[in-house]
Amino acid sequence: MRTVIFHIILLSLLAFSGYAQEATAPVNYNPVLKGRSAAGNLAKSTALTLPLFEDFTGYSPYPDSTIWADYEVYVNNTMCVQPISRGVATFDALSQYGVPYDTINTFALVYADSLTLKPMDISAHQPSDSLYLSFFVQPQGMGFAPETADSLLLFFKKGNGTWVKVWAREGNVLAPFRQVMVPVLDPDYFHANFQFRFVNKASINTNDDVWNLDYIRMDINRTSIDTAVDDVAFTSDPGYMLNDYTYMPYRHFMVNPGGELSAQITDTIRNGYNFNQSVNYFFTAREIQSGTPLFSNGASNASISPFVHQGIAQPTYANNVPVPTNVQDKVVFENKFYIQSVSGTDHKNNDTVVKQQIFDNYLAYDDGTAEKSYYLNMFPSLPGKIAIEHHLNEPDVLQGVAIYFGRQVPTGSYKEFSIAVYKKLQGVNGEIADELVYQQDLMYPQYLEVNNYYTYQITSPVNLGAGTFYIATIQPALSGSDSLYFGLDVNRIQGNHAYYNVDGTWNESTVSGAIMIRPMVGQTVFNTGMEPAATAAAAPHFTLYPNPAVDKVVCRSNSDKPVSFTIVDMQGRQLMRGVLPADKSIDVSALLPGMYFIRMESGGVYSAPQKLIKQ
Repeated sequence: MRTVIFHIILLSLLAFSGYAQEATAPVNYNPVLKGRSAAGNLAKSTALTLPLFEDFTGYSPYPDSTIWADYEVYVNNTMCVQPISRGVATFDALSQYGVPYDTINTFALVYADSLTLKPMDISAHQPSDSLYLSFFVQPQGMGFAPETADSLLLFFKKGNGTWVKVWAREGNVLAPFRQVMVPVLDPDYFHANFQFRFVNKASINTNDDVWNLDYIRMDINRTSIDTAVDDVAFTSDPGYMLNDYTYMPYRHFMVNPGGELSAQITDTIRNGYNFNQSVNYFFTAREIQSGTPLFSNGASNASISPFVHQGIAQPTYANNVPVPTNVQDKVVFENKFYIQSVSGTDHKNNDTVVKQQIFDNYLAYDDGTAEKSYYLNMFPSLPGKIAIEHHLNEPDVLQGVAIYFGRQVPTGSYKEFSIAVYKKLQGVNGEIADELVYQQDLMYPQYLEVNNYYTYQITSPVNLGAGTFYIATIQPALSGSDSLYFGLDVNRIQGNHAYYNVDGTWNESTVSGAIMIRPMVGQTVFNTGMEPAATAAAAPHFTLYPNPAVDKVVCRSNSDKPVSFTIVDMQGRQLMRGVLPADKSIDVSALLPGMYFIRMESGGVYSAPQKLIKQ
């Protein structure tokens, strides 16, 4: 009998091996957008006038409220590939609250994000003035490609309030930014409250159907071949100073600055003129807290051909860096590139870019923004493991793990997992066996709007020596065929240091990008939302009996405040919710036999979910 079972498992594994064991999905949530109200944008203000120029350069995730009437696009510099200047407006099928427009109908095709110009007075002009609207557009970017049924649409508003579609593009795969020229021809558009609106039509939850817009211009006396943008601009933020990590503790950096520093800090400049430009650029650096200058150079020069992205570089600095009073202190360097304008009409707001190099209590390969989610296609009867390799330059203590979870539909909130620390992985770097040094079980994913990551405190801090270690997550067998979704920073172009195991064997990840799991070392950390003094009693503890239950289950809680409960099924669908009655019993007679999760809330603090078996 054992032989038969073994062969059945073996055949199942062989069949499963034909499928991709790693996969990516949309993030389905943007915690950077926390629901800013559009009411302020719609307030009455003086009408805009020509000319219009918008390149979305800035550091706010929202469009400029002096120009735009809504907040549904995401202004960023991570969802695009080779933008025309730093910053684009991304149509990502997520609302101004950072969530899908429809979380129930998986294949719904809806009108999603919009970008609407505030009223503009063009009543003094007429069609003979040769008024053109131009913009650069890119499908997919760093997200997923919009399908053929998806599209990006442009509407103009007539004087009678009617919106007219004047341009559209069907979904397509990734392509460079391309400029579109749209003439304003109809006399009905030349009124005191003219507006235009971009809208994307997207298939919700199948992918994020990304479109990026850049360099929107509108003016008179233009032609269809007026495609040169007389501007020299940075197209990205300065690169990181470190050659592998994006962030690390300062004390580890100072042990081996030569080994951790990249040879140079890079950036990119684009020449929008239709002739060659000689561009002078400068670099400065300072320590944020004290303002102490760290580095400054004279002018460097780059000769840039028309419409070309030109890389520039500045050697990294290691001299005169500060020595903090406390080795555990956070240290931040500000690195800044700026260029000397090439003409009086050159747009100045994209001539300076700044990047903070943060040294704190965590190790990271990602930049803090997720463009996709990463997950495993798990074999149902085996656990699924993800391990990220890190190195320490001196002994330290692991105090916590910060994880950025991607949203799932249905929710992954009740998917149990463990955090593990390995010193060795079997088959990796010639190791003959795993060396597990710590494991913490019964963890559940948390989704945050602030700081994006959820911090899990290690209840028994782990002493780690200098050298390599692996932070891992383990999902138990029978927890579902797809694993938890983890944030994936696809802008990571170096190795991702990730390994996965779904069939008992460790494999090197082939997915490009950094899985957003960060070990936290040094001083004690606490679970997100808990204050140090409250860690022992902040979350309500409760016990259930009988469990398995037939008709009723009694809950005993340590909280002296009112307690509410929520019961969900294995897919995370909410089935029951209420306030725990005086006799502490919950009637579960209406539930079908099976396994469920129950969670308690008291005083705004949630307990960890517990399994409930209904007979």
